[in-house]
Amino acid sequence: MIAFEHLLVLPVLLPLGTAALMLLGDRRKGFKAAMNVVSAALGLVVAVLLLQGVAERGPGAFGIYLPGNWSVPFGIVLVADRLSALMVVLTGAVGLASALYALARWQQAGVYFHALFQLQLMGLYGAFLTADLFNLFVFFEVLLAASYGLLLHGGGAPRVRAGLHYIAINLVASLLFLVGVAVLYGVTGTLNMADIAQKLPLVPESDRGLLHAGAAILAIAFLAKAAVWPLNAWLPPAYAAASAPVAALFAILTKVGVYAVLRLWTLCFPAGAGASAGFGGEVLIWGGILTLAFGAVGMLASQQLARLAAFSVIASSGTLVATIGFDAPTLSGGALFYLGSSTLAGCALFLLVELLERARQVEVGPAEIDDGNGALPSFLDAETPVHANLDDDQQVLVGRAIPAALAFLGVTFTVCALVTAGLPPLSGFVAKLAMLTALLDLRTAAAWALFALLIISGLFAAVSLMRVGMRHFWAADRPSPRLRVIETAPIAGLLAGSVAMAVHAGPVLDYMRASGEALHSPELYINAVMSAQPRSGPEGSGQ
Repeated sequence: MIAFEHLLVLPVLLPLGTAALMLLGDRRKGFKAAMNVVSAALGLVVAVLLLQGVAERGPGAFGIYLPGNWSVPFGIVLVADRLSALMVVLTGAVGLASALYALARWQQAGVYFHALFQLQLMGLYGAFLTADLFNLFVFFEVLLAASYGLLLHGGGAPRVRAGLHYIAINLVASLLFLVGVAVLYGVTGTLNMADIAQKLPLVPESDRGLLHAGAAILAIAFLAKAAVWPLNAWLPPAYAAASAPVAALFAILTKVGVYAVLRLWTLCFPAGAGASAGFGGEVLIWGGILTLAFGAVGMLASQQLARLAAFSVIASSGTLVATIGFDAPTLSGGALFYLGSSTLAGCALFLLVELLERARQVEVGPAEIDDGNGALPSFLDAETPVHANLDDDQQVLVGRAIPAALAFLGVTFTVCALVTAGLPPLSGFVAKLAMLTALLDLRTAAAWALFALLIISGLFAAVSLMRVGMRHFWAADRPSPRLRVIETAPIAGLLAGSVAMAVHAGPVLDYMRASGEALHSPELYINAVMSAQPRSGPEGSGQ
């Protein structure tokens, strides 16, 4: 049995090794596809084991792994706590669902799809587990480099146009990331997150302005990646243009920026950080509120389902960023529940986009349509061609049983809509109820603003998704698409996870609240990381 600490490195090594084997081994797409799915499934299993191990050890438990066996803070450190374990599980679930869906046809559109997919997973896992700013930058670049290729996968002018915009924005954000890291290193002399947090109160007043400037530059980079307004113009066209499995995987990509802000802000600027306590909190609150408003209005204005799904990602990012700035453990617990719920629903919605748009439109003249007895149906105009919903025998599908494919799409779209809009009885409602309850206890102007906007944004989302549902399921000329099991199973699995969160809302919410409490007690993280010791003897160098 592998020791718990050794599990931490597997989510990084597994996709890295898989990608290397794909590039060096058999070139057959079927072989690569099988490796991609198996690796993604194993990654999810490892992630669940990590989550289970952290949960069983208690709220303040941490898994620490020193890959280079160097003393902290000089070497690479991987850390698994409740938050990072949650993010790793979400990454594994989204990765497996997207990999399965891609088997239907998208893997055929490019040679290196599966290798890029695995490198994307490696970057995501590493970003959530690393405890070092420079390695966070490295994993950011790995996942972004892979995302550039995945976004352009399949070709076409819309993808190229959106992809170039996406690449340009993220390159600028990466440059700001590197500048911010350099400034913080110049002030604190370290890049280990726990060590930075430990040294911040000791920074002399003469260097405090430089410290805040470095933190602000770093925050701009993270907020751009988190699609916070006004740094989010790149997201709707990019996510709408991406292929379905890539867009679904990108549902977790935006959360990396949110995670980085949450991790570093609660760690470095808590109430005990002296003159830097709460630095930037108001910016996070109002920036998140404006982003939520922008996403809600964007959903209401969207005429295409793909863009609506993209704006729902922006709205979820805004909600999460706004909750960070309040520095309230109870609110953070509800926000983490919302993070899990919105990620699963967003991934499923992106996969549904392609299936909902897939339809068989047949233009025929009225002479070619009859009711089986040689007479035209009463609703047809006898002089003009029509678009009709026909079966294989050219019979109009009126008054017949709903086909299984259409029933599946209707049910799954309804579940996605309920979760996204935060309507009862599913996980989106539980998450919003937990956040609204916590906001009532804060009693500040910003809290009331977010309280009202959470309700209004839910209404906007419900109206938008209802309009899309009417267009896709109530139209008389909308035929039933042909679906494959490999396309429907991932969607069903993701939504089953969302339903399970609602069914087991009590234990899940307890876990999220314990995660929020641990986040707002940064001394737990600092002590755990700084007390980690390298192995000595034949298994370690003991530096």
